[in-house]
Amino acid sequence: MNREVAIKNLTNTEIFWDIVVIGGGATGLGTAVDAASRGFKTLLLEKHDFAKGTSSRSTKLVHGGVRYLAQGDISLVLEALKERGLMMQNVPHLVQNQKFVIPNYKWWGGPFYTIGLKMYDMMAGKLGLGPSEHISKEEVMDIIPNLVEEDLRGGVIYHDGKFDDSRLAINLAQTVFDHGGYAINYCGVTGLIKDEEGLVTGLQCYDVETGKSHVVKAKTVVNATGVFVDSILKMDDPKRKKMVVPSQGIHIVLNREFIKGDASIMIPNTSDGRVLFAIPWHNKVVVGTTDTLMEEPTDEPRALEEEIEFILETAADYLTKSPKRKDVLSVFAGLRPLAAPEDDKETKEISRSHKIVISLSGLITIIGGKWTTYRQMGEDCVNKAILLAGLPERPCITSTLPIHGFRKNVNFKDHLYVYGSDTNKIQVIVSKNPELKERIHPNLPYIKAEIVWAARSEMARTVEDFLARRTRALFLDARTSLAMTKTVAEIMAMELGRDKKWIEEQMKVYNALAAGYLLS
Repeated sequence: MNREVAIKNLTNTEIFWDIVVIGGGATGLGTAVDAASRGFKTLLLEKHDFAKGTSSRSTKLVHGGVRYLAQGDISLVLEALKERGLMMQNVPHLVQNQKFVIPNYKWWGGPFYTIGLKMYDMMAGKLGLGPSEHISKEEVMDIIPNLVEEDLRGGVIYHDGKFDDSRLAINLAQTVFDHGGYAINYCGVTGLIKDEEGLVTGLQCYDVETGKSHVVKAKTVVNATGVFVDSILKMDDPKRKKMVVPSQGIHIVLNREFIKGDASIMIPNTSDGRVLFAIPWHNKVVVGTTDTLMEEPTDEPRALEEEIEFILETAADYLTKSPKRKDVLSVFAGLRPLAAPEDDKETKEISRSHKIVISLSGLITIIGGKWTTYRQMGEDCVNKAILLAGLPERPCITSTLPIHGFRKNVNFKDHLYVYGSDTNKIQVIVSKNPELKERIHPNLPYIKAEIVWAARSEMARTVEDFLARRTRALFLDARTSLAMTKTVAEIMAMELGRDKKWIEEQMKVYNALAAGYLLS
């Protein structure tokens, strides 16, 4: 995964790419992996870093969607449960089987959720992660001892998956390279190129690092830019109607003491009609989410005060130790790319199913979807591209394709587990320079060798890339991540050949960014 090699191929005007994907989030990366693994000449371009947007800000779940089952969206649940099982098989070093408890405080809760979750189990079939079951009040308290006990009648246990979203994004980018394709970050698309008949035959892009513009020839172009799909559609047709509405979901991160035990909590019906999760993740607890309609997408969405208060107040209703603002280690917001509703539906009612739209120019646009179904979205996109561009028919192989880093039976208590089979290569770096085994900061487990690895082999180009997405320091403890910037900047500068001015600029930029993840 070498950016210089990728840029060299980008500048080669002799190459006529089969499929060019715009967008380096879950959908774009899934599409690029599918295309490259079928043997097509594949290029992916991302204007920022891989998973910079929504794809690093999820609830960290690989799930069929219990809520979607309650809404009657059976086809989405079936698809997502199948994909959940395939992710467990193909990315075993990142996807974990997670136990969830739904506490019941009303007499009808036990039988209602037990029946619903038995349906959930049945729909998963052979790819199920474990049976759901009704449990007593005493069993609930044994599993989650700091749950509010008053009026508790019992609970239901079920199983879903959890994962590290941005780490999977990096592994997908590496998988693109493994199969002969190229994925380039910090290379934004500035325009589409069309022939005399108005069909898209390529695009213009801009390398942020060098300031150079490039022309790319392509048989087909896929617009997989999530909440920003309308900006690419406007390049194609300035009069194009808006297709996506961004819905904001926020999460707060707390210390592990707020949930004792290894199970997650799922509150199925909050005051706003959504679902609230409290999930152990990287030795912290992620609590969310909200569903707030936003007018326009932004690169760095910020949690609204009312969203923060809603999560704190709702969590306080169920936890014996009520989280306060001072307890919040980090707060992050993400924007869901929901299909624009045709009526007055609320955002929480809009289906999370994906939809593929083909413009008159031949531009393929994919909207909607979620992390769990990234592979299916990629397969559907490439199938459309084959038909549209007359590419040779080649079967999709991603349902059984091991993703880069594939390793079974990793030790999830060792923070290096996220690297899977690449863990050995980080240990080689340490063996050559034992000082790199030192922690960057005592509050978080990350070591200096990870900075070296990220710069050399994972295309990390900025301090933010490392602290937000190669590791999860920004999301786990924003204040601690600020204390790590100098060390990270200095080691990255050595690896990337940057000067002192770059170090100072990176620290300044990151400090401003991280301030938005802190509560006053």
